[in-house]
Amino acid sequence: MGITLCPESVGEKEKNKGRVVYMEKYYLAVDIGASSGRHILGTVREGKLILQEIYRFDNGMKQQDGHLCWDVDSLFHEIKEGMKHCRKLGKIPAAMGIDTWAVDFVLLDGENRLLGNAVGYRDDRTKGMDETLYEIISLNDLYRRTGIQKQIFNTIYQLMAVREETPEYLEKGESFLMIPDYFHYLLTGVKKQEYTNATTTQLVSGETGTWDYELIRKLGFPERLFGELSMPGTSVGPLTKAIEEEVGFTCQVVLPATHDTGSAVMAVPLDPDGEDSVGDLLYISSGTWSLMGTELPKADCTMESMEANFTNEGGYDHRFRYLKNIMGLWMIQSVKKELKEKGEAYSFAELCQMASEEVIPSIVDCNDPAFLSPESMIMEVQNFCRRSGLEVPKTPGQIAAVIYNSLAACYGDTVKELESITGRTYPAIHVVGGGSNAEYLNQLTADRTGRTVYAGPGEATAIGNLLAQMLAAGEFESLKQARETVYRSFAVKEYKPGN
Repeated sequence: MGITLCPESVGEKEKNKGRVVYMEKYYLAVDIGASSGRHILGTVREGKLILQEIYRFDNGMKQQDGHLCWDVDSLFHEIKEGMKHCRKLGKIPAAMGIDTWAVDFVLLDGENRLLGNAVGYRDDRTKGMDETLYEIISLNDLYRRTGIQKQIFNTIYQLMAVREETPEYLEKGESFLMIPDYFHYLLTGVKKQEYTNATTTQLVSGETGTWDYELIRKLGFPERLFGELSMPGTSVGPLTKAIEEEVGFTCQVVLPATHDTGSAVMAVPLDPDGEDSVGDLLYISSGTWSLMGTELPKADCTMESMEANFTNEGGYDHRFRYLKNIMGLWMIQSVKKELKEKGEAYSFAELCQMASEEVIPSIVDCNDPAFLSPESMIMEVQNFCRRSGLEVPKTPGQIAAVIYNSLAACYGDTVKELESITGRTYPAIHVVGGGSNAEYLNQLTADRTGRTVYAGPGEATAIGNLLAQMLAAGEFESLKQARETVYRSFAVKEYKPGN
């Protein structure tokens, strides 16, 4: 049966006892992270963004056929379940969009069936694929072409693993879709390849912002898999009739920056009295990963940039997110989980408090591959300290202190590198995302960097997702105006060095 949009969803006005009542226009952000996902409704009310979380679900990689994989069928079921809550609440979105983590993808055959599983980035199938790749193109040349930081889990190495292990998937493949692109296809029946996430494949030219087909041919990947790239704000289309009937409404699906960091960076708040020239902002998108960097109008694909391990990921409005991937809160999340399994359950706040009471000078390299997917994060931290001749942490508080101090030290080093490469001075750091609530880490960051830290909003990724939809709908005239609205709408806490 056909379902009509209620007035709330399209911003109509109606007369109510002689008064003109403007019904609110809603937008839905589906933000899926490595451990959980959530549906957040957003609207603009009296010049401020109003958010409402309406649904939350768990996520995680699971062993399947010998690999760590994402359960995309379960995730899509949860996407639809969350959408049904919009109907239950009577708040029908005019538009919706999905963001996820980067680099992971699916391949579809000519009948749009999955070829293999959706293998996750922490799987070890890419082991040795860098050496195989460098027989075809050197790391230096690859960086000059794409400007993307080497991470062994990048899509390019995953595709090399597919080429080596299951070449029939590439032979039969007719569609290559990043995870959020796949979900958008399931909702609409339309396939779009979104730009910001595509750049994390290490197959997009840093110069043209389009697929590097010469590189793709060199590597033996089918060109047919890589079509036109679409920018955030592009309409994918309405829901299919089947989805419309299942969830109880229809709406437009609009591309956000589908890479969650791309969305989070859009939500960095901007003081209305401040500047918005590209490159002014220094940010940390803090969550499972810490993505620290700035915005550039042009990719920096120089060898100096490569040696400092910076990446040039695509951003909104053709800006480049010039940043460094840092292991982030994954380390403390893993420790918390490990302690719980041993019968020692602590909240993050408790771990922070215990860490703040410890004095241990040991600092580990947060970007060491040993911390990517260890069987025991506690043991890896201890082993790193032991190998380096540092004091070995023993208690949960000491372990947490080493991790938090190591993250802050890494942020301090990154600020110096950024200022050296860009020639700019950054007096402040904006921390957005879930990690903006980690007060102990925020103060450590201010102390280690010597910069004022502005922390918040915590829901930056979902906010950025909503902003892309709202910009496409004309709610804001520019990203600057949208960021100023974020500044007015959410609490931002200030941390001064030495406090």
